[in-house]
Amino acid sequence: MADDLGHRATRHAVVIGGSLAGLLAARVLAEHAERVTVVERDRIPEGPEARPGVPQGRHLHVLIAGGQRALDELLPGFMAELGELGAPRVGAPSDMVQWQGGRWFRRMPAATHYSTGPRPQLEWLVRQRVLADPRIELIEGHETVGLIGDSSRVRGIRLRERGAGTEKEPRVLEADLVVDASGRSTKAADWLAGIGAEAPHEETLDTGLAYSTRVYRSTAGTPDTDALGYFIVPNPSQTYSGVILPLGDGRHLVTLSGLRGDEPPTEEGAFEEYAKRLPHPVVSDWLAAAEPVSPVYGFRKTANIRRRYDRPGRRPAGFLATGDALCTFNPIYGQGMAVAALSAVALRRALADPKRTATTRRVQRAMLDASRQAWDISAGADKKMPGATGDAARPAPMDKVLGWYLHRVEERAAGDPAVDTPFRGAITLATPLTSLFAPAVAKAVLFGPVHATPAEPPLRRDA
Repeated sequence: MADDLGHRATRHAVVIGGSLAGLLAARVLAEHAERVTVVERDRIPEGPEARPGVPQGRHLHVLIAGGQRALDELLPGFMAELGELGAPRVGAPSDMVQWQGGRWFRRMPAATHYSTGPRPQLEWLVRQRVLADPRIELIEGHETVGLIGDSSRVRGIRLRERGAGTEKEPRVLEADLVVDASGRSTKAADWLAGIGAEAPHEETLDTGLAYSTRVYRSTAGTPDTDALGYFIVPNPSQTYSGVILPLGDGRHLVTLSGLRGDEPPTEEGAFEEYAKRLPHPVVSDWLAAAEPVSPVYGFRKTANIRRRYDRPGRRPAGFLATGDALCTFNPIYGQGMAVAALSAVALRRALADPKRTATTRRVQRAMLDASRQAWDISAGADKKMPGATGDAARPAPMDKVLGWYLHRVEERAAGDPAVDTPFRGAITLATPLTSLFAPAVAKAVLFGPVHATPAEPPLRRDA
């Protein structure tokens, strides 16, 4: 069979990993393959509950505008269904008390909206929609232990049942196409080496950021405000972050973060004490009055990692990577779920393109391109943080000039809707970064004043 992923000869596709990226890839592949099998390590809960295979599942997740649009394209009506389940829709900056770059942002009319419901709820709804397709089968409680094929073509996987008392020999699952959606801890390098192929080069950038999360319920004593959330954004001179966002059921997720050597604790009393390190007590005051309703959970694996399957190497046809197995970001930027959806849209468009043969390399490049803007934002910000390590932490020739311009964007976005709107469009992956250089925006950034912003946390919307 030729290396043509969109060809009718693709009878069976296997997706390794049943999280968001894997499910959305399966949704797209079902449009081209006779059947699709999703292989998932976990036993899947019946309802919208956290599972071990999503170690970040108990932490803060937001679905930004670019991801919302992509999900509605892949699963029409998805965002309306998510809203019916109670996922909050938080406008920015209108519904947020936000501190960034030493300024409180004016609570101007919303330039974008975040969906802030629990991650398990969103994944459960995606799973319900995707697995309703009879062409898609889920094999749960099984781990992938290798590929079958050779360095020229992958022909399936070897998988083994997990769990106590299941010391079974691996079995073979043949496939015309294998997609690795196994996440940040993918074993693809070992799998490829096992069939004589080369692993991709990994670009890395690690600030050592760590965060801790706890669920709270607001009380009559919490600050009187019409804001739905709070966001203290870190920068190179102020490295702490604090976020409070609603889950939609009267509870709020609170996440605190700091860098390597000054990580937030997971002990209950120490968690609230750590919040006092933020540049203003507004988050600490909220915590002091709120009711904690969960333990404190920590998370430490926050490096940016990009696997360059687009570069030359001895790699087989019929093998793709998506989601965190392809490109994973510092979670503080809230891009992961959006990029998973945007990558599935890129997969769909590449497979359906009538003008170009859907070769493995071309399709993989399209999926990597779908993550490029998120990488530029995440890595671009993180390389400025103190103590950043990794080969992607090296400054690029244009970094100084670009950083100067983006600093002016951030200064003006805090008080000028003409700059705030394109700023938020870019960081939520709804518009390209080039929109920040459009003539009207550039004029405001280069020649416009820095507008007045609140001196204290704006607990009420702009009139």
